[in-house]
This record gives sequence, structure tokens and C-alpha cells, in this order.
Amino acid sequence: MKQTRTLSFSMLLIAAVVLFGAMAAPAGAAWEPTKPVEFIVPAGAGGASDQMARTIQGIIMKYKLMKQPVMIFNKGGASGAEGAMEVREAKADPHKLLVAFSLIYTLPIAQNLPLGWENFNPVAMIAKDDFLLWVNSDSPYKTAKDYLAALKAAPEGSFKMGGTGSKREDQIITVAFEKVAGKKITYIPYKSGGEASTQLAGNHIVSNVNNPSENVAQWRAGKARPLCVFSEAPIDYKKKVTDIAWSDIPTCKSQGIDVHYQMLRAFFLPPETTKEQSLFYANLLKEVVSKQEWKDYTENMALTRHYATGDEFVDFLKKDMAKHVELMTEAGFAAKK
Repeated sequence: MKQTRTLSFSMLLIAAVVLFGAMAAPAGAAWEPTKPVEFIVPAGAGGASDQMARTIQGIIMKYKLMKQPVMIFNKGGASGAEGAMEVREAKADPHKLLVAFSLIYTLPIAQNLPLGWENFNPVAMIAKDDFLLWVNSDSPYKTAKDYLAALKAAPEGSFKMGGTGSKREDQIITVAFEKVAGKKITYIPYKSGGEASTQLAGNHIVSNVNNPSENVAQWRAGKARPLCVFSEAPIDYKKKVTDIAWSDIPTCKSQGIDVHYQMLRAFFLPPETTKEQSLFYANLLKEVVSKQEWKDYTENMALTRHYATGDEFVDFLKKDMAKHVELMTEAGFAAKK
């Protein structure tokens, strides 16, 4: 009888411990990565997406915001489709994130690929990025008006414009520019903005439409000159980069080139990942953008700070997708369905 009572008491104690553990688990059971996290950059090394991803990697590491390390992989093949497809096919894997930009619209529109934002789990947008018209510092064009006048007077197709990929944001801007000028521009696609900046510094092309971060090093080194920014308002940052600040660069519209375009910078998880997993990374990125290093980076690289997640982010994606359908249809880049 004593043995039976002792056994019963032990079983009761075990049951109580299990029950208590089950009740207590939700309080500390928030999901977190259990192995290294991969940031898949669907662009070449040295471009704006690559630079941004590595900056975020450094901030996470410095402040120990995550127990697992972050690894960066550049998968820029097929205008970014290689990287986007890898993340899409990693169904239910919460350890891969797509470092996204406008390809989340351009790929499905131009190529009828199942790589639109709806095919992923949206995490958060952390910034918006501008595009500028850049020329070599030895170029005779001191202003965008000078450039536009010379373009109109030049033989058809003699002006070479460099950019990242085909039927993407750089070429969309170039086609819109052509319509304003009434003159054909020869667009040359490169693997990344970094490559486009190198080609401009070497005077192999007349101009490019890189993001600020992709040409700022050449600007500081006296190898490139910004003529105008493709936005509705000048860039806010007033700290001098060379003899002028980002805010001193006029809008292209004010120079007679009525073209404006701004690109999202965002993160997405593969399909079939959970809300809890998305929330972990959304909170992680919220921590990242609160740090001074991020604020310094965005000012130096002229990124517009804009954090959005949840319904706000999804609403933005719907509107931005509609805008890209319109732009790419006008440019003749939309694939026939």
C-alpha cells in the first residue's frame, strides 16, 4: 500500500510539472531562429541592395540582436530571378529572407514569373531609395539641362546609359527619360549598380541612373557628378558629401525632365512561413532601424527612412504594384498573358 501511494504521488508530481510547463510555455515560447539566417540578395556584389544587407548584418552582430549569425548570399542571375526563386522555393523555411526591391514587381510583370510579393510572406519595409542621373566628372554636362540639350541634338542611340539588369527600375527610368527627350538612348544592363558605376568612372558610358549609394564613392573621389534626382522633391540630407550636400541636387523635373521614381527596400520570408516568424524579423528590423549606425548609413547613402509592417506594408505593396503595372505597360515591358 505504501509503495502504491508513493508511486501515485510521484505520478501526480510529474503530471503537475508537465501541466505547469505547458501553462508557462507561451510566455517564453516566441519563435526565434535555430540556425544561421541567410539574407538572399537578388543582385550582384557592390550594389545598393548588397551594401544595405551588409550594413544590417553588421548592426545585428554589433548589438547581438539575434543569437544566430547572418550570412549574405548574392544571387543576381536572370535580373534577380535566381535569388527570388531560391527564396520562393524554400517553402516554410524561416531561415532565408529575400532582400527585396522593385524586382518584386518587375519580375512577375515582365516575365510572368510567380515571384510577385503575394508569393512571399511580407516582413517589413525599412526604407525608400532614390535614383539619380550621374555623369563622369570630366563630362561637359554640368547640369541636367545641359545633358538633355545634348541628348536631343545627338545622333539617335549615341548616348549610352548604364543600369542594373533588363526591364528593371533602371531601364524603366531610361525609357521614361527617352519619351521626355524624344530621342533613343542605348541602355546597357550590368549585373549590379557597382558595375555600372565602374563603367561610368572609366568613361565607357555617358551616364547611369544609379542609386545614391552606388555612385557616392566615385562622387567623393571626383570620378562622377550627380545632375538631378528622379523624385518629386529634393533629398532631405543637408550634410555636405563633397562641396555640396544631397539636398543641393535639383530634381530632374525642375531641369525639364519630368520623370520620378522611388524604390522600396524591404524583406520577405518564403511562402508558408508563419506570422510568428515574420513578426520576429519585423521586430528585429525595427531594432536595426532604431540604431545610430542605421541613421548614419541612411544619411550617407541618401535613403529615405520608412519603416512599415503588417497592413501598412501590404497596402503600400498593392499601390506600388499597380504603379509598376502602369509604368511597365507604357514602357512596353509587360509580358503578354
